[in-house]
Amino acid sequence: MVSTDVNSGQPITTYDPMRYRNIDTNLFIKNRKKLEPYLDPNSLVVLHANDLMAKNTDGTMPFVQNSDLFYLSGIDQEETILLLYPDAIKKEWKEILFIKETNPVVAVWEGSKYTKEEASRVSGIVTVHWLSEFKRIFHTLMGLAHHLYLNTNEHPRANFPIATRDRRFIRWCQHHYPLHAYARLAPIMQKLRGIKDEIEIALIQTACDITAAGFLSTIPMVHPGLMEYEIEALFSYEFLRRGSRGFAYDPIIASGADSCILHYTKNDKPCPPGELLLMDIGAEYANYAADITRVIPIDGKFTARQRKVYNSVLRILQAAEGLLRPGLSFSDYHNAIGGWVEEELVALNLIKTADIKNQPKGAPAYRKYFMHGISHHLGLSTHDLGDTHGTMLPNMVLTIEPGIYIKEEKIGIRLENNVVITTDGVQNLTQNIPIEAEAIEALMSKK
Repeated sequence: MVSTDVNSGQPITTYDPMRYRNIDTNLFIKNRKKLEPYLDPNSLVVLHANDLMAKNTDGTMPFVQNSDLFYLSGIDQEETILLLYPDAIKKEWKEILFIKETNPVVAVWEGSKYTKEEASRVSGIVTVHWLSEFKRIFHTLMGLAHHLYLNTNEHPRANFPIATRDRRFIRWCQHHYPLHAYARLAPIMQKLRGIKDEIEIALIQTACDITAAGFLSTIPMVHPGLMEYEIEALFSYEFLRRGSRGFAYDPIIASGADSCILHYTKNDKPCPPGELLLMDIGAEYANYAADITRVIPIDGKFTARQRKVYNSVLRILQAAEGLLRPGLSFSDYHNAIGGWVEEELVALNLIKTADIKNQPKGAPAYRKYFMHGISHHLGLSTHDLGDTHGTMLPNMVLTIEPGIYIKEEKIGIRLENNVVITTDGVQNLTQNIPIEAEAIEALMSKK
């Protein structure tokens, strides 16, 4: 993708320290513009990069950028602060980026970091300072602003005891500037990030295409006795050689009875003959995630019972995909899924109609065999921000992932596609990965 100079509008070659191709700067410019109408008058917005997380001694985890900061700036580097002040009296105060100052020693040990000019080209932000200037400039602007929007991780499933950079900054601000009006940025980002720009959808499609290449290459190599971690290695190779930084989340490669463990990530067993292999895997590309699940017979052929359960899950997925459209409420969607799951479980002799009739309120009988949600938003996070209580809107990107898990039969089947809500239905981003039982068997026969 080609970036454009914010002043001349001419194409430029943008430096980016990551593996992925340059992202069109206009994405980040548009994202900042989308934010402005949600802010109170005379407000400052401050976002911080994520911390580098320690391992042991002098080691650190691979850096993962704060997704809200990346969404608004495109900067993929630690020790970065973004300050937005749309109502500032000076143009150079409206958008300010602060980045760590590099030097020859850093360059020797860590390699290149953004220069001010490069950070400006990536983000579309004209005013860029070294991080050491932040407190001085922030103090000046706090003397003029009335409101301060600060960022926090308010995802429903977030549970992190660590005092993040965001949390530390909140405490620091409230101590030094106790009389300002503070506001939460998270609810606004929830709305904005749930609706994807076409550039974002293209990046998610790339992540899905890389994941598809991994599945198409790896599935024919599966055989009894192959270690689950060997399969993980095959996927990793296919992802890395295509410009991905690797898995978007810990891969689930679960064979046999472990296919019934929803978040199995040990990946340390041999694939047993005659049983199933569940692979829940997604590549990351430019911070955007794919999230795809396929189930295959380790011997290359489904048994009659495995195929019957497999086709039940596939019918639920296909029905869900046919139902999705703008205006559909998430509540109606989940209710419809529950009804389809019940029908399939009755047909499989796993529950009886009497079980459904007598089930306690709020505890559906089908939950014994399908215990997780059917969909979640996908984007800069595997479980991305986005509305899950209202109605579906065009350009939402969702997973569809029904499953049936029969622990006593060692049959765990989950099938998962990634789709975009369009004006009249969905666009399947994962259509290049076989999903019909016959297609899976045909692919496995290509040894």
